[in-house]
Amino acid sequence: MEKLAQLQAQLQQQNVEVAYLSDPETIQYLTGFGSDPVERVLALVVFPDQEPFIFAPALEVEDIQTSGWQFPVYGYLDHEAPFELLAGHIRARIANPNRWGIQQQQLTVARLRALQDQFPQADFSVDLTPTIERMRLIKTPDEIDQLRAAGREADFAFEVAFKTIAPGKTEAAVAAEIEYQLKQRGVMEMSFATLVQAGKHASQPHGDTGMTKIQEHELVLLDLGTVHNGYISDASRTVAVGTLDDQLRTIYQVCLDAQLAAQAAVRPGITAAELDQVARDVIDQAGYGQYFIHRLGHGIGMSEHEFPSIMEGNDLQLAENMCFSLEPGIYIPGVAGVRIEDCVRVTVTGCEPFTHTTKTLQDVLR
Repeated sequence: MEKLAQLQAQLQQQNVEVAYLSDPETIQYLTGFGSDPVERVLALVVFPDQEPFIFAPALEVEDIQTSGWQFPVYGYLDHEAPFELLAGHIRARIANPNRWGIQQQQLTVARLRALQDQFPQADFSVDLTPTIERMRLIKTPDEIDQLRAAGREADFAFEVAFKTIAPGKTEAAVAAEIEYQLKQRGVMEMSFATLVQAGKHASQPHGDTGMTKIQEHELVLLDLGTVHNGYISDASRTVAVGTLDDQLRTIYQVCLDAQLAAQAAVRPGITAAELDQVARDVIDQAGYGQYFIHRLGHGIGMSEHEFPSIMEGNDLQLAENMCFSLEPGIYIPGVAGVRIEDCVRVTVTGCEPFTHTTKTLQDVLR
């Protein structure tokens, strides 16, 4: 439980007496047990110098005990008052803990108030979100292996997509075939809803897969990822359906040049802002800067969007084994959208991508 030991050391440095962690991803990261409790209370409680415990719905207890978790698990039934029971387990270790650490970005107001009702004199002002983010920033060798495996699953998904896309098919039909064939291989979970956007629909970067029919002489944007042992892939490709006009071919090439330039620039010591600027300069110089309307990338790991953001204004220096996406895009309303994305690991001299599907413009009709 090396990660827990790291957190306990951080709690000691910050004079935190008890940490209440209820983000399911954080719990999985620190314990190896993953679950979505939905509306029920699931919490990891960590102390600087005593053994931690998991507090969980009774229906989760057996799974936690067989997951490799080595410390106590306390369950509760649906009709019981969870925060009263939780307070009792905490007081069995510390009678009146005053200084608490929480994840402010995840803990709801209602549940914070429930804790405050049990410990009215306590100070809940310590936000552990930055501490957890920094812990998750540098990936371990095992985490990198999981990300590689998830990347291989994404590459298979693209292979399916390239064979499935055809004029007359809907975006939804292509997405369904991708997910069906992944499940046939035992890949049971996508990291987010598979995105297939055809033609001008792809000019909406956060649009949804729908019933738009694919047509000849247009681009189709694909954005997808899988979950492998809790770690995810996230990658984008854009393909041609038959021959394209000069404008479509140009915006594809500009986006590709930007993505390749950014990938070639990754190295320890470059800042997130400098890397974002590398890709942005390529698109700006080609005259499409106004159509690149989001950051270059985001951290990757157990979540599709982790710390850090690869964007303007972020002076964080990149370091070996940080992992993040590189995904420049050009989105021209009423015309088309192009995005090309790989997630990468920073190496000593550059970077290693987790997906390897070709980025040369593919005509799926050939």
